[in-house]
This record gives sequence, structure tokens and C-alpha cells, in this order.
Amino acid sequence: MAEDEIRHLVRIMNTDLQGSQPVQYALTGIKGIGRRTARIITESTGVDPTATIGYLPDEDIAKLDETISTFEQHLPNWMLNRRKDFATGEDKHLLGQDIAMTIREDLNDLKKVRAYRGIRHERGLKVRGQRTKSTGRRGSTIGVSKKK
Repeated sequence: MAEDEIRHLVRIMNTDLQGSQPVQYALTGIKGIGRRTARIITESTGVDPTATIGYLPDEDIAKLDETISTFEQHLPNWMLNRRKDFATGEDKHLLGQDIAMTIREDLNDLKKVRAYRGIRHERGLKVRGQRTKSTGRRGSTIGVSKKK
């Protein structure tokens, strides 16, 4: 590939990233990676965080991909997004589709054991103790409805 050509889409962790963005901001397009973790990833790989990701050579992109897959060893425990996992008890950092799948499984577990939070999720009501008398009326109607 010529040095002048930009790749408009760069694929890292099964996610298409915009090639026109700087590396540290393009990495935030992956679910589970914010600006701070993207900065840590770029510093640990030795890639310039302000370089445009579309101009990076394939070796640097491969280094970024490998670092992302193993970067929970570089982070302190308080920065991980899945600490003390319910099933295994270990600290993890979930990325990409794993986040959505894990949340879905957690909600299904809450519904199965008929926990209060699971029942509220089932019914589409507020879960975290908010008021429901006057707010959150978009889904199901509460109170008086007009005749047509």
C-alpha cells in the first residue's frame, strides 16, 4: 500500500474504525474502550496516539489488536469494567459484543430467580428506585386515559 493512501476503514477487534481519526479517538469506537484506556493501549504499544489510524502500517495495527486482546494485564483492577464476575469471581474487561451478551445473560439470570430487579426489567418499569407516579410514562400508561 502506498504511503499516501488512507484506509477509510480499519478493522480491529471485529469492529470497523474510521481511518480519518487519530488512533486514540478511533479506538474509542470499540465498545468497552474509552479515551483513557485507548491512551493506555497506544502508550503500551508504542504507537503515536495522535497519528491518523488510516495511515498506520499493518504491523502497528496488528500490535494494537494484540495489545487490546491482552490489555487487562496492563490495567489496574479498579479500571476493569467487569470486576468480581458473578459466575467465576474473577476480574475481567469485556470488549465488543461480549458486553451486550453478558448484560443480556445477567438480566436473564435475574428474571429466572425472580429477583425484584429482574421483575422490574420484565415489566419495563424503572429498576433503580426512581419515582413512577409522574415520570416514565412513555411505554405503558399509568393513571387516567382519555376516551376516544
